[in-house]
Amino acid sequence: YGGMGLDFSYNIAVAEELGNIRCGGIPMAIGVQTGMATPALTRFGSDELKKQFLVPTIAGDFVACLGISETGAGSDVANIKTTAVKKGNEYVINGGKMWITSGSQADWMCLLANTSEGPPHQNKSLICLPMNLPGIHVAKKIDKLGMRSSDTAQIFFEDVRVPCKNLIGEEGNGFTYQMLQFQEERLWGVASALKPLETIIQETIDYTRQRKVFGRPVLHNQTVHFRLAELAAEVELLRSLLHRAVALYVEGNDVTKFASMAKLKAGRLTREVTDSCLQFWGGMGFTNEVLVSRLYRDLRLMSIGGGSDETMLSIICKYMDILPRK
Repeated sequence: YGGMGLDFSYNIAVAEELGNIRCGGIPMAIGVQTGMATPALTRFGSDELKKQFLVPTIAGDFVACLGISETGAGSDVANIKTTAVKKGNEYVINGGKMWITSGSQADWMCLLANTSEGPPHQNKSLICLPMNLPGIHVAKKIDKLGMRSSDTAQIFFEDVRVPCKNLIGEEGNGFTYQMLQFQEERLWGVASALKPLETIIQETIDYTRQRKVFGRPVLHNQTVHFRLAELAAEVELLRSLLHRAVALYVEGNDVTKFASMAKLKAGRLTREVTDSCLQFWGGMGFTNEVLVSRLYRDLRLMSIGGGSDETMLSIICKYMDILPRK
C-alpha cells in the first residue's frame, strides 16, 4: 500500500526525531496521520478500503483525522452519542465530533460511531468517512491555548450517507479496534515529547549560565542546577519505559498497561519540566519570544489528549487489579 513494511519501532524513531521541530502542533498532525487515524484501517480494513484511503494517506495526498471525542465524551470513549444506522447498503450518520485534529482540512475521518443499541463496549464501529459528503458541517476551527499551528475542528453530521463497505473490520468491534489504536497513539505521543523536553532543559541551562542575578549566573544556584539534573534524569527514565513498551509491542504483546504508564508519566513530566524551566527564565519565560513559553502551552495537551492522566490511572489500576470490586 506504499509503505515500507517496517515494524512499529520505526514509527517511534520517526516520532522522536520529529521532536526536533520547535513546536508541538506539526508533529501532532503528522502523528494523527501515521499513528492515530490509520492503524485500525491498516490492521483490519479490507483491501478495497486500504486502496481507497490508506494508499493516498501514506502518499501524502490525503489528510486523515480521527473522529472519537465529542462534547460529552472525551476520554470517556464508551459514552459517545454519534450514531450510524444501517439503511440498505448504507450507514446514515448523525451526531457530532469535537476537538478533531486536522478536522478543517481532512479528506477522510476514521469515525467511531454507535451502530447498534447494545452494550457500550460492543455497539460501536469504525468507519472510513469521506469528509466531502453532503451533511458534514465543519462548524468552526477551535481557538486553542497551545498547538496553535494545528487546526482543531468541531464537526457535525446530519443524515450523512456512507456505503456499508466503508466499515473497518467487523461491526460492533469498533471500541476494541480503537483501544488498540490508542496503544500506538499514546506511545507516539510519548516519543514525540522526549526531544522537546531535552531541548528546553538544555536551552534553560544555556540561558541561566549567561543570565546573572545578584552578581552571579542563575545556574550557579544549587537549587537550579540540581533541579535541571533531576529533570534530565526523569526524561531518561521515561525514554527507557517507552523503549521497553515498544519492544514488547513489536513482539506482539498487549502493552496497554505500559503504554498507559508512559503516557501518564509523559503528561506529568511535560508539565513539570516546562513549568520549572519557565520559572528559571524569569520574566523572559512569560513572553512569546522564547521556546519555553511555547512548549509550556503546547505540551500541556499531553495530560489531556489521547486519554487524560486520570484515564491512564484508571487503566493502570485495572491491570493491577486494584480497583474497587462490585
